[in-house]
Amino acid sequence: MLEIAKGMGLLLLVLILFSGFSLKVPKGDKAMSGLAGAAVATFLVEAIHKYISGELLGIQFLGQVGDASGSMGGPIATILVSLNMGINPVYAAVAGASMTQIGILPGFVSGYIVGLIAPVLEKKLPKGLDLIVGALLIAPVARGIAYITTPIVNHTLFSIGNMISVTAEQSPYIMGFLLGGIIKVICTSPLSSMALTAMLGLQGLAMGIAAIASYGGAFTNGIVFKRLKLGDSSNVIAVMLEPLTQAHIVSKNPIPIYFSNFIGGGLAGIGAAYFRIINNAPGTASPIPGMLAPFGFNSPMNVLFALVFATIGGIIAGYLGTSIILFMRSKNGIFNDKGAVIDSLQPEKTAV
Repeated sequence: MLEIAKGMGLLLLVLILFSGFSLKVPKGDKAMSGLAGAAVATFLVEAIHKYISGELLGIQFLGQVGDASGSMGGPIATILVSLNMGINPVYAAVAGASMTQIGILPGFVSGYIVGLIAPVLEKKLPKGLDLIVGALLIAPVARGIAYITTPIVNHTLFSIGNMISVTAEQSPYIMGFLLGGIIKVICTSPLSSMALTAMLGLQGLAMGIAAIASYGGAFTNGIVFKRLKLGDSSNVIAVMLEPLTQAHIVSKNPIPIYFSNFIGGGLAGIGAAYFRIINNAPGTASPIPGMLAPFGFNSPMNVLFALVFATIGGIIAGYLGTSIILFMRSKNGIFNDKGAVIDSLQPEKTAV
């Protein structure tokens, strides 16, 4: 239990820091969005094409595509993060080109700092020379930042990710429920579960739990949106495919959505633990990547069974969570007709 408490405590600490960066640091949310995109562009493509198309199906060309994509985490993170922050695309490409053989998280740090300094540099340099001189300055700065941050990353965030992975192996079912529940809540929140798991470098069973939980919770979200009438059918489909697209609805109805998602993600996580789903593609904690990536590292039948279990668990959690919410709404008036929290202690205003 001590190891579980330590692992979850470290995860919550990282989540607090991650939330603070996303919400409070200048352009932090845009940088995190770039990191999530980089995880899909590199880790997901690597997982599908290297391990499934290449090693499992024997298509050598696609295997080479996956291998090449997986080696580009640092460059792609640098490019997408700095581009999301609005810098000159040439500067972003120059910074990314200097990041070969650099990991995705040092690339993220470099991309963020370049995203802050590049606009200042562009304003200070004389017109006509700004592109050339800026490129010559940004390339060594970006790689220098990566060299400095790589050992820090390896000894902090990746160490925390390793501890969570070890704890998941030692107590798979408890961690399956807790880790799966937390990851699915993050997946549905305005934060990014892809960026968080990429930051931690999660692998093995822990990343398998995160991926399957992200998939299973999609059905929870669909049931919650449908039963509580949160938007129309297009909103239901959208929240199942990518929860971040419905952040405006989620932020207005946090309690029923997050409560149900924790249960749905937790049940899916238990299924992932039972079927021993391994996922060595960090950053694939999202419904569609979470469904596809595990096929690259496990028996297809095991993955299919885990996905079926996650689907059933997600549907059960959706009905259970919304039934509790609807019951509380009818009995105590705690929730309004959209499931959002209201202050039931305040007297209702009467018309004059």
